[in-house]
Amino acid sequence: MIKTLLLDAAILLGLAILGVIGYKLAPLLDAKTDLTLPLSTCNLGRQACATTLPDGGQVEFSIEPRPIPTLKQLQLQATFSGVEVRGVAVDLAGAEMQMGYNRPQLERQPGGGERFTGQASLPVCITGNMVWNITVIVDTGKTVLALPFRLVTGDRSATDRRPD
Repeated sequence: MIKTLLLDAAILLGLAILGVIGYKLAPLLDAKTDLTLPLSTCNLGRQACATTLPDGGQVEFSIEPRPIPTLKQLQLQATFSGVEVRGVAVDLAGAEMQMGYNRPQLERQPGGGERFTGQASLPVCITGNMVWNITVIVDTGKTVLALPFRLVTGDRSATDRRPD
C-alpha cells in the first residue's frame, strides 16, 4: 500500500515537472516575427501562391504534389524576386488540433536567384479532413516576415474549395 502511494506520488510529481517544462518551453514554438502579412486567399492545394512583400518584393510559394497527401514526402519551394533573403522556414500547424512541431528549414538553391526548397510531410488526422495553417517565415536580414496560408487536406473535395 505504501509502495503504491509512493509510486502514485512520484508519477504525479513527474507529470507536474513535465507540465512546468512544457509551459516554459511553449513560447519557443512560436516563430519570432517582426511583421505578419494578411492571410492569403490562395489555395495551396490547387496552385502555387504569390504574395507581394511590404518592400515591393514578391514570393511564390508552392507545395507539391497536388492534391496534398498526408504521410507522404512533400516538396516545398519558395522563390523570391526583388528582395534578398537570408533564410526561410515553413511552419505547418493544425488549425483546430495540435499536430506537433513541424517547421522545416528551406535550403537556398545554387544557380543564382532567391530560390529555397525543402521537404516535409503532414501527419494524418483521424477525423479525415484537416485544416492547416501554413506560415512561410522569411528572414531578410532586416525583418522577419510571416506569410500565412491555409490548406485543407483529407478528402478530394476539400482541395477543390477555397479554404475559409
